[in-house]
This record gives sequence, structure tokens and C-alpha cells, in this order.
Amino acid sequence: MSPTFSALAVRNYRIYILGAIVSNTGTWMQRIGQDWLVLQLTDSGTALGITTGLQLLPALLFSPIAGVVADRVPKRTVLRFTQVAMAVPALLLGILAVTGVVQTWQVFVLAFVFGVGTAFDAPARQSFVVEIVGPKDLANAVGLNSASFNLARMIGPAVAGLLIAALGSGVRAAGWVILVNAVSYLAVLTSLQLLDPRRLTPSEVTGTRKHAVRDGITYVRSRPDLVLILTCVFFVGTFGMNFQMTSALMATQVFGKGAGEYGILASIMALGSLVGALMAARRARPRLRFVVLAGAAFSVTEIVAGLMPTYVTFAAVLPVLGLCALTMVTSANATIQMTASPMMRGRVAALYLMVFMGGTPVGAPLVGWVGQTFGARWMLLGGGGVTLLGIAAATAWFFHTQDAEREELRRALRDLRWRNARRADLHGVTVD
Repeated sequence: MSPTFSALAVRNYRIYILGAIVSNTGTWMQRIGQDWLVLQLTDSGTALGITTGLQLLPALLFSPIAGVVADRVPKRTVLRFTQVAMAVPALLLGILAVTGVVQTWQVFVLAFVFGVGTAFDAPARQSFVVEIVGPKDLANAVGLNSASFNLARMIGPAVAGLLIAALGSGVRAAGWVILVNAVSYLAVLTSLQLLDPRRLTPSEVTGTRKHAVRDGITYVRSRPDLVLILTCVFFVGTFGMNFQMTSALMATQVFGKGAGEYGILASIMALGSLVGALMAARRARPRLRFVVLAGAAFSVTEIVAGLMPTYVTFAAVLPVLGLCALTMVTSANATIQMTASPMMRGRVAALYLMVFMGGTPVGAPLVGWVGQTFGARWMLLGGGGVTLLGIAAATAWFFHTQDAEREELRRALRDLRWRNARRADLHGVTVD
């Protein structure tokens, strides 16, 4: 089998990824439907930013606890509960919209509740992959997970945009799209049930050790390479990857397009993201410098996208933007999964998701306010600029840390040689 798809040789992984594709397609349909619903209710970039922020706020609040749960409870059990936790608010929001009684505050509340389910789902899902495929195929499986996610990202927004347009482009149309996502979680529940437990390699459950969250944070702080990755991911996730919001406002306010064209933009970007994920799947072991360079390339490309004069030229840049984003995110995820201690994998994955998704509650309303006040283009220009500066500062800190550690090692070696020489002199031994 091609190195790009080697993890598919594992039967359990084939079952798992099929369920994930169906569910991810529904999730992307809901993202488009929910954003369109907010725009129909408020016509406000700030409200759009608040919705996105509230949906991702639980990742900031609960990810450390979710990581401990992923390390303490069998991950397959956690995933069963989280599918239901995400399906219920999607079902309620869809019903409210279809019946025409939905209000903006209800969208805010249900977006937050949906985010709670996502916050507990993500660390378990991320760290469950190695239990399915084993360490040998982990990097490939992480890349294929991203590829399946972006295949769904290509299909979901396009289908959602066309469905909303076909149903009249109103609030009820958005509601039907959201209901599709509520049903899609059955695919994951089915795939989890079909997995062969004899072929899984569960990580050791850590029990009820106190200070589990603090242990995870201490472990990450002791690893400068992980700190660099998490810092780069924070800036990209907080200020750069607000694609739902930026694409919606660029399509509607700058280029005067509708739901169909908005959905197409998301699918075009996902095409580049899919290519980036497949490229990452071919690398047996990602490199730290690849994460940093991909993040810098993403920042520059986002600035370029903000300068594009027409809908067509803007759309032409989006595949490159998606390629850089997914190359960075996939490489960061694989590096963390492969280098973290198995006992800490769930907590490290949770911290990764916390900084990646949890920064958005701060960044999304801020970026939305910038778009509302200064225009949608400044969402891209400002976001790309801040991200680039953040990555540059984190990289400079990392090299400074490495230099300090090398100097400390050199001093320790000099002291060791001096002590050995002194000890030899005391015993009447000549030391050259």
C-alpha cells in the first residue's frame, strides 16, 4: 500500500475514519448553516464573532479537565458520550430554526453547549488514534484524519450553501442544514460499536492521581519544543484561522455574494487543506522547523488574501492558505502525539486543543469587531500580521532557550572536569 495510506491497512481504522468523514461533513454543514443563521438574524460581524467565540470557549475552560478524563476513562467510552453531547444541541438549534422561533440568544447558548461536547470529544478522539493503529502508523493516521476532515470540509460547506440557497436562503433553510448534522453523529456511534476491541491497544489508565492537570502543564513546560509548538498554534488559531467569519464577511460585504458563493469559498480552501493533509501523511516523522515555517507561510498568505481585489482572485489564494494551515496544524499535532509520553498524551493533546481552539473566544470577537469597524479586509491583514509577529517571537525565545541550555551544559562539563582533576590531585594522581 502507498505510504500515503498505510494506516488504512488496519481494519479498525478504516471503520473509524468512515464514520468520522460522515460526521465531519455534517459538522461543516452546521458551521455554514449556523453562520448563515446568525447573519440572517443580526447582519452583524460582531454577533458572528461572538457565536464562534462562545462555541470555542469551552475548549479554553474545560480542555485540561477533558485531557484528564481522556487519560483516566477508556477513550471509546468517552467518545460515545460526547457524540450524544454534540448531537442534542444541534438537534435543538435545528428545530428552533426550522419552526421559525429561533432568537440570537438561543444560538449563543446552544453554540456554547455544543462547544462543551466538542471540548471533551477532541482530546479523547486525538489520543484514541494511536490505540487503533499503534505508534508505527500514527503519523500517517494523523495525516489521514486531517485529510478526511478536509474532505468533509470540501463537501459540507458546498452542500450546505447549495441546500440553503435551494430552500430559500432564510432562517428555516439554515435550520434544515443544522438538523443534518444532528443525524450525522449516528455514523460515529455506529463505527465505535463496530470496532474490534481485540485489535485495539489501549493506553494505561492513570487512575485517580491528584494534581493530574498540574502534572500535564508541568510536563509541557519542561519541553521547550512543545512550548514552541503550542505558542505557534495559539497565534494561528486565535488570530489567523477565523475562516468561517472572514470568508462570510468577505463574500457578503466586500464582494456582494450570497450563501452559495460563501459555501464555495470554504470548499475551495478545503481543497488546499486536503492536499496539505495528504502531504503530511507521507512524512514518517514531522520536524519542528516544518511547523514553524508552515505557520509563517500561512501568516504571509493570509495577508496576501486580504489584499485581493476580486472574488475570483480571493478564491484563488484560498487553496494556498488552506495548504499552509493544514500543513502546520497536522505537523504540530503529529509531533505532539509522537513525542509526548503515553501517560501524558491525553493531557498534552488537551493543552494543544486548548491553545488552538481556546484562543478563538478571545480572537474571534476581536477580529469580528475589526471587520465591523474597519472592513473585512482588515480581519485578514491584521490577523496575518499578528500571527507572523507571534511566531517570530516564539521562535526567537526557543533559540535563546536552546543557547542557554547549551551554555549550562558546557558549564556543567567544565565543572565536572575540574572536580575530576581536583579529585585526582588529592589522591596523588597526575592529570594531563
